[in-house]
Amino acid sequence: MTDPSIYPVILSGGSGTRLWPLSRTLYPKQLLPLIGARSLLQDSALRLAGNRRFAAPLIISNNEHRFLVAEQLRAVDVTPQAIVLEPVGRNTAPAAAVVALMLLREDEGALMLIMPSDHAIARPEAFLGAINQAGAAAAAGHLVTFGIHPDAPETGYGYIQRGAALDGLEGCYALSRFVEKPDQATARRYLEAGDYYWNSGIFLFPAAAYLAELEKRAPEMVAACRKAVDEGTPDLSFFRLDEAAFDACPADSIDYAVMEQTADGVVIPVDMGWSDVGSWSALWQIRDKNNDGTTSSGDVLTLDVKNSLLHADGPMIAAVGLQDIVLVATKDVVLAVSRDHAQDVKKIVDQLKAAGRDEHFTHTEVFRPWGSFETVDQGERFKVKRIVVKPGEKLSLQKHHHRAEHWIVVKGTAKVTCGDQTLLVEENQSTYIPLGTKHRLENPGKIPLHMIEVQSGAYLGEDDIVRFDDTYGRR
Repeated sequence: MTDPSIYPVILSGGSGTRLWPLSRTLYPKQLLPLIGARSLLQDSALRLAGNRRFAAPLIISNNEHRFLVAEQLRAVDVTPQAIVLEPVGRNTAPAAAVVALMLLREDEGALMLIMPSDHAIARPEAFLGAINQAGAAAAAGHLVTFGIHPDAPETGYGYIQRGAALDGLEGCYALSRFVEKPDQATARRYLEAGDYYWNSGIFLFPAAAYLAELEKRAPEMVAACRKAVDEGTPDLSFFRLDEAAFDACPADSIDYAVMEQTADGVVIPVDMGWSDVGSWSALWQIRDKNNDGTTSSGDVLTLDVKNSLLHADGPMIAAVGLQDIVLVATKDVVLAVSRDHAQDVKKIVDQLKAAGRDEHFTHTEVFRPWGSFETVDQGERFKVKRIVVKPGEKLSLQKHHHRAEHWIVVKGTAKVTCGDQTLLVEENQSTYIPLGTKHRLENPGKIPLHMIEVQSGAYLGEDDIVRFDDTYGRR
């Protein structure tokens, strides 16, 4: 008898506020190359690729990130079974329920491996070994979580206490209890006790068993998820959950909704070089460092800097005589924080939100399915953007009520629709789009189109768009 297929489920709905200003709402940490050349999402998708035990992954994504997620997976040659779009965030328990409902339509014995998209695993072979152990337990009906061997009294993680070893299931222990993030003294006691593990947030469940457990304790959640799936709609390569049904779904985590209450919980301890990359100090710990304990990226010069992380994604950073700090410079923000206060970066993000600012929400460069744009200057009644359109792509047919636009091509060739006219605009040429005129920009060439757009008008917000036709199904 062959082992049942395991369906990787990658949760990609978070915002990673503790890694601001690199991680922002519209471009969060799972989409960033924080450790190597690939993003955390790409690493997560590739970790199990090519292993016959695993089916193609299912991705649960924020609706705003859908094109970025799809493009990043395409770039590493991963074809997902589905990219499921959440209209609103409802935590991990509903996300897992949605996938379980979808899988059970095709495979009554489906096992689902639930993984965050934004974690790092330095020893994937140890992870695969633990999954093999977990597969036997899950096939027997158990709900499995993975506990990370702690190497320090970490106060930023929740903990899992193991119970007795399970007969006939190698490396598996009864799940005794979950505990919240402890203080330093409690974390030290957990470390010394030897039967506590960091909570990885990674699970292997029989889809049917998970739904049955959730139905017992949160039937209204299962009902809302079932309706969201039943009334959901395909959209290009995505699957959109029904917005009204999912919006009515209660929010809860897998830990609270199921794992802390089930009698079938199992924990498998594993030492796999895991990190949740949950703060700048966590990123400092896993990055390669020089002899002074400092890691840097981008245009950085240092002199006598120790045990620090420096990242330049804009102006050059020159640092002298610093120790135990994080210094991050983007094109619009500079963050300076001591490493032992890295968890408090989230409080700065909360202040930005309360003040109605948008630095927490988006970078100066904004990505779209057709390419990207970056605001390079703005003032009263004008805004200047640098626009890049990928080969073969096009923007929506649209108009604006409050602004006119002047387009200057600096590289490539643009196909421009303006009212009833269609024209080609080549390098060093320009065209004008009057206020209220239907227009469209396309790149018919084989190289990226680079263009400068000068907007002028009484209101220059991104929401002043009336779309008449869009390749990507945007409204």
